[in-house]
Amino acid sequence: MTEPQPAAPAATLPGPPPAPSPALPYAPSYASSHPGLPPATEPFPGGRGPSPMTPADETTWSTVAHLSWLAGSLVGLPVLGPLVLWLVLRERGPFVRHHTAEALNLQLSVLLYGLGVAAVGGILTLVTFGVFAPVWALAGGMLVVAAVVLTVVGAVAASRGQWYRFPLTLRFVR
Repeated sequence: MTEPQPAAPAATLPGPPPAPSPALPYAPSYASSHPGLPPATEPFPGGRGPSPMTPADETTWSTVAHLSWLAGSLVGLPVLGPLVLWLVLRERGPFVRHHTAEALNLQLSVLLYGLGVAAVGGILTLVTFGVFAPVWALAGGMLVVAAVVLTVVGAVAASRGQWYRFPLTLRFVR
């Protein structure tokens, strides 16, 4: 019988150990408010899940988020476009998270304000036997024009890489 040979020493790679990976460009914001979840800027285990966007991509998608109500309007739900983008992009970076949330908050606020104008206007139109109908229509039209103007202002600010908050908007999501 042959004698067992001693194990060969483990091969070592020459040089210093590999440097740790560089820090990601964004500070974790979502994970700090939701303990137990992985930070929004770190890839999920196995490389699955959201990864941070480049600043140029964040700017582009933020602009698209503001204008996405047009796509939702094609099916009668202007809230749908910003909602889908907020759900998909909210963990991809702080700038895109801010602007998708702002776009969604604006559309939800406009929806709520529109329902209020319709309810009050409808009641006053019934009580005044139709005298109030032109005022109700004017208020609804002004709401639509204000929403379009604010959306354009938000889209322009996002395309310039500026942080923007809509005035008189209820904060449903952050």
